[in-house]
Amino acid sequence: MTRDKQLLNVDLDQVIEKRRLDQALNAKEFAVLAGVSYSAARSWFRQPGFPALLGVVFWQDFTKWRQSKMDASNFSNARSSNSVTPNSGTAPAFTGKAAALLAEAD
Repeated sequence: MTRDKQLLNVDLDQVIEKRRLDQALNAKEFAVLAGVSYSAARSWFRQPGFPALLGVVFWQDFTKWRQSKMDASNFSNARSSNSVTPNSGTAPAFTGKAAALLAEAD
């Protein structure tokens, strides 16, 4: 059980069910599911490129974002002089559920 006072009233079972149903998670729910503090989750939500949309994130989008970060990290460690640098733009590139919702809004 977490000792973070911000997360005391968040029910892990309900958050797991929301993830199973592919529903959006707010920062507190995301923190509980990811096993991080509320302040760490808020920090991630503010990072450029993090797949948050109007204060919520879909778990599948987070896992894709995390994987792309890991791939970029591995890429930068193994790159040679003739390699291409990863995209470092500040505009978030939404994928998965968030991208579908944004496409429907257009």
